[in-house]
Amino acid sequence: MKKLSTLILASAVAMPAFADHNVIDGMDFGPLASLVGTWKSVETGGVDVAPAQEGTEQGKGAPAVTPFYETITFEVAADAVNASDQSLVALYYKQEVFRKSDDSKFHDQRGYFIYDQENQIVYNSFCVPRTTCVTAEGVAGKTMTLKASNRGIAESNYMTQNATTTDFTMTINIEDDKLTYSQNTALNIYGSDFSHTDSSTLYKVAE
Repeated sequence: MKKLSTLILASAVAMPAFADHNVIDGMDFGPLASLVGTWKSVETGGVDVAPAQEGTEQGKGAPAVTPFYETITFEVAADAVNASDQSLVALYYKQEVFRKSDDSKFHDQRGYFIYDQENQIVYNSFCVPRTTCVTAEGVAGKTMTLKASNRGIAESNYMTQNATTTDFTMTINIEDDKLTYSQNTALNIYGSDFSHTDSSTLYKVAE
């Protein structure tokens, strides 16, 4: 009986452990792990609703609806420790968005999705080339709502005076090969408040 138990134990030790699909390069990325790779819009694309420019058909400040398609690429960045206390891991991402009407790029975004395993927080920290940067945060999960931090919006003096961002909220759902998001950027532009919204569904096309 003792010999049989020894054989069973030896067999168990010899069996390979199941891989933890959240761990990449020795770092636990939690729900963000499956983002690594390249994602492209579904055929129907996404929809952007933004304030129209002066001289457009809609008129200055009116809602301008733009169907779009996009590509987002996520790659492992690095880990970091804040104030000797908060341990983070980060994915760098590049997001490029194109008008369906003429294939011109109208939005370019660079940022990081960041995971705090101990406190179960995810951050989306990004900049766009309109002299505006945002950090939003929320509870980690496959479905998350990330909201601008208390001091999570930085912008140029011009944007503060003419097109200031007052809030940002993003809801994102991550499945194995499907990514869906909707977001609202609250603006004050042309003397009025405006909800700039985007929504899209993407599928992973490459690891």
